[in-house]
Amino acid sequence: MIKDMRTPYHPNIEEITVEGILHAFSDPVRIEIYANLAASACAKNCSTFLNIQKRVLPKSTLSQHFRILREAGLVRSERKGVELINSIRWEDLKERFGPMILAIVDAYSKQQKNHSIS
Repeated sequence: MIKDMRTPYHPNIEEITVEGILHAFSDPVRIEIYANLAASACAKNCSTFLNIQKRVLPKSTLSQHFRILREAGLVRSERKGVELINSIRWEDLKERFGPMILAIVDAYSKQQKNHSIS
């Protein structure tokens, strides 16, 4: 199978695994990106996340994080000109993985609130 380099790979719902989701969420930057996308009313480009976790990330590092989230099936990236616009794949995931994903994002949000209070 030849992949178009302009079209990002997105796994079918049957290819998405719990292990892949947990791996994607194992990095604090990726879980924060996902939580921010989930809380957003619209899709976002990578540049939105250049300043995350109180540090500036290179675009190449952000691209790598988005690739991992995308290949885990958590994010959909659509090309708009030279940018990739990212959104969560909630409709695809909610029946099969919804409670798990919601629990992880909720636990992460609570953890962040506790750290900001300390």
